[in-house]
Amino acid sequence: MTTHPADGMPASATENGSAVIRVLSYNIRSMRDDNAALARVIRACAPDLVLIQEAPRFFRWRKVAARLAAATDLVVLGGGATAAGPMLLCSLRATVERTEDVLLPLTPGLHRRGFATAVVRIGGARIGVLSAHLSLQEAERYEQAGALLDRLAGMGVDHAIAGGDLNERPGGRGFTRLSAGLRDCWEVAPWGGEFTSTPGDPHQRIDAIFTTPGVEVLACGVPLPLTRPDDLLSATDHLPVLAALRVPTR
Repeated sequence: MTTHPADGMPASATENGSAVIRVLSYNIRSMRDDNAALARVIRACAPDLVLIQEAPRFFRWRKVAARLAAATDLVVLGGGATAAGPMLLCSLRATVERTEDVLLPLTPGLHRRGFATAVVRIGGARIGVLSAHLSLQEAERYEQAGALLDRLAGMGVDHAIAGGDLNERPGGRGFTRLSAGLRDCWEVAPWGGEFTSTPGDPHQRIDAIFTTPGVEVLACGVPLPLTRPDDLLSATDHLPVLAALRVPTR
């Protein structure tokens, strides 16, 4: 059985019949801020999976992404420029089954959006993973939320995790569409901080992690108990979301 340390966030573990994993979702603003602070925040969370938004997308972006992975003791799983910004990192605990970068339909005058997706095995659990950064435009964002649900349903897995920058608060049409089909981890097991924007004045929750119903949510929120406030302020223009999840192995 997984124990809860003093900070309340369960550690990663392999159990009889399940795996406890830590999943971090983080908009890193193309690494235009304090990269040393960014690495410290990610390392402090000790994630098995990192769902990144606004990964580097331009000149030598793969090399920049590799530097971030090396600085956080992780490896690049997929995404980046080929997914229009979302990217996945993972620890060596994960065995990769497959990855796929998905580009969404382009609305003229708006930014291209996409999903970084993968199927991995961790501690015997088989898990679909998706990182997303939804549109600033409401109608497009609502359609992208539907595309996210369709993509998870088509991954051929019993258990899946999706997370990202939704550009919308709970109660918005896109957020509500996701919450109707998935479990909003903060709502199930709140921990740490709630609001993710902005680091200097947290007042809204526009970043979230969701799971399919068979995944048990142990804790989820902004990892204030694990991270240094000055690092959170200087790393990027969003606060991260960390979740501890128990995923069945069968």
